[in-house]
Amino acid sequence: MSEETLNPTENQEPQEEKPSFKMDLYFWTQALIMALVFLILTFTLAGRVIGVIGSSMVPTLHEGDMLLLQSIGYTPQQGDVVVLRKPSFMADPVVKRVIATEGQHVQVDYAAHCVYVDGVALDEPYINEVMEDPYKSLMTVLDVVVPEGSIYVLGDNRNASSDSRHELLGTVDTRYVLGRALWVVTPFSHFGAIE
Repeated sequence: MSEETLNPTENQEPQEEKPSFKMDLYFWTQALIMALVFLILTFTLAGRVIGVIGSSMVPTLHEGDMLLLQSIGYTPQQGDVVVLRKPSFMADPVVKRVIATEGQHVQVDYAAHCVYVDGVALDEPYINEVMEDPYKSLMTVLDVVVPEGSIYVLGDNRNASSDSRHELLGTVDTRYVLGRALWVVTPFSHFGAIE
């Protein structure tokens, strides 16, 4: 008999041990927990998710859209879509567009169907329809210089929006701003960045 026949295991490669089901489960659980902690920290420290209530931001946003907000380190800028909460105005958070920031002069001209900031008519391709005079007694904040630390906000659906034109809201202290709306995350038919 040859040597090969005497030691049949000598030429075979050693078999690798298969990881056990328990080890797989441990590693997947650990990865899931780490991902969950990352998401919680991200949303707690950097942003949050809030739903849209009402139609004041149509066509940009629709009722039921879930928005991802940037909260930490955000300073409102003209043109941004923001979520704010002023309990004396409305119990739920509201979504509006920043039209002007501190020191800017806002004029809402219903006759011209236009909003002016520092004497310049805004180019507003995002609005739903031509702005009409709402003929509501509380919608009187139409000519104002925005105070320090405040913003002036309007809905994109001007004819169905209670916003800074309303006496109970007026210019908004930036401390009421919860954050800038960055993305629509659901429904998936509306998924994408907010402009």
